[in-house]
Amino acid sequence: MKIAVLTFESIDRRSSKEDSRIVQAARELGHKARIFRADKCQLVYDRHNPRVFYDGSVFPDYDVIIPRVGLLRNIELQAALVKQLQLMGFPVVNTFHAISRAKNKLRTMQILDHFDIPIPKTIVVRDLKYINAEILKQVNAFPVILKTPFGSYGSGVVIAESKRAVMSALSFLWKQSGVNIILLQEYMKESKGKDVRVFVVGNKVVATMIRSAKKGEFRSNIELGGKGEKTVLSKREIDVAIKSVKVLKLEIGGVDIIRSKKGPLVLEVNANPGFKSLEEVTGVDVAKAIVEYAVEKAKLVKLTKEEA
Repeated sequence: MKIAVLTFESIDRRSSKEDSRIVQAARELGHKARIFRADKCQLVYDRHNPRVFYDGSVFPDYDVIIPRVGLLRNIELQAALVKQLQLMGFPVVNTFHAISRAKNKLRTMQILDHFDIPIPKTIVVRDLKYINAEILKQVNAFPVILKTPFGSYGSGVVIAESKRAVMSALSFLWKQSGVNIILLQEYMKESKGKDVRVFVVGNKVVATMIRSAKKGEFRSNIELGGKGEKTVLSKREIDVAIKSVKVLKLEIGGVDIIRSKKGPLVLEVNANPGFKSLEEVTGVDVAKAIVEYAVEKAKLVKLTKEEA
């Protein structure tokens, strides 16, 4: 089986080692694998078939493509390459639309809430004048979490202890993100700076860990100094994680859950979840699980075409 890992590493260099891990895992399983860089691709439209050139030549024939889209800005524009490859008939894991949904935190919240998946109380605001007592009451006042619609590795997320802090943070976040949309989210004090990362592949939980924020920090991201430890999920947490990935139409997803008095609450779902720390903490070969799923999808697509 020939497996292509499509990396956007030129824009997001934090994922390059994980891209290489996927290639390594594929080769260990007896497959051919190679990393392709998004910035070396050219899209061609000529009123016939959509095509992609790579470094000046026609994109080679591969059985399956694993996009690694670690983008924070212009996602639909940049990830249009993934859609182009889909239109050419390449099986991809994850698809363009699934990536777009998961990369937009507002859209993610809409979908999770629609499908009755538990999330913290969330309010979307577009103008400072609507930050009033009644709105803040909806998220149980202070402290409150503020998020930009796009972000990863804890970026674009702040905590505010007062209305003055909210107003100041909003101005900063709006300028940083380039959009006048912000998510105000209920702060769950009982989580104590901890959350659970659940890595899902093909409707199965592959690995999980509990992350604890470093002293003085409320965000538990490993990239910000958080510490990961093994944990055991409850049946409810497993069900919530798998359903969250499924309703977003993702095939590979990282679900961040907090353990609250209300039960598990989903903070966000990642379309390009990091797994380096997860492998180190749990000893699970996450890269292998990704490759095995991609191979099975490629076989199914090939079989379907043969039967058609």
